[in-house]
Amino acid sequence: MNDTIAEGWTEQARPPALFRRFAFERYAQTRAFLERVAAVQDELGLAPQNISFGTTYVNVTIAASGEGGLGEAERELARRIAAAADACA
Repeated sequence: MNDTIAEGWTEQARPPALFRRFAFERYAQTRAFLERVAAVQDELGLAPQNISFGTTYVNVTIAASGEGGLGEAERELARRIAAAADACA
């Protein structure tokens, strides 16, 4: 496990991935967060493996993009997604 991931993320070894659930008080915050995540994806050219959401929550899974496990690109994506959630809280 690497301590350089953004706080709140859970790292798993097999398969290598990061997971986090983001909770919001209102749907408008959830929607704003999803829009920010889309902008981050476009900017970095990297997307989470899975995003599932409901009215007031979003689950995000970021899988390793290469065979070597999670790299700096995935960790940066996690940090940027966490920052997007902070901006929507």
